Amino acid sequence: MALNKKGSRRITVDGLEYRWRIRRKSSYMQGLCWTPMTYAVEVANVDQPGTTLIVTSGQAHPSNRLGAEAEPIRPAHVAASIREARSQGWDPMPAGSPFQLDRSAGFIPQP
Repeated sequence: MALNKKGSRRITVDGLEYRWRIRRKSSYMQGLCWTPMTYAVEVANVDQPGTTLIVTSGQAHPSNRLGAEAEPIRPAHVAASIREARSQGWDPMPAGSPFQLDRSAGFIPQP
């Protein structure tokens, strides 16, 4: 599955260029702060989309319905997630099922 180019940001990590994107609107569960925000990462500038990385952050989505404080996802967080996923076996080049990386330790769902 390819990321929508509109709204995605570019980042270069260890010499390889990636695109990453946070979903504009929160899902129902994210909107109620029951689950943390996720974002997707894929390799940029290739003809065929490769394997997408789905990162579950430990933060609430900024557009949650409860007004819970949400910290922005910064490029340093994305770069660290990419490096961690690569060390766990994520290969972004070949097509395949999305690779899930859970970085949500410490997230406390709202009641």
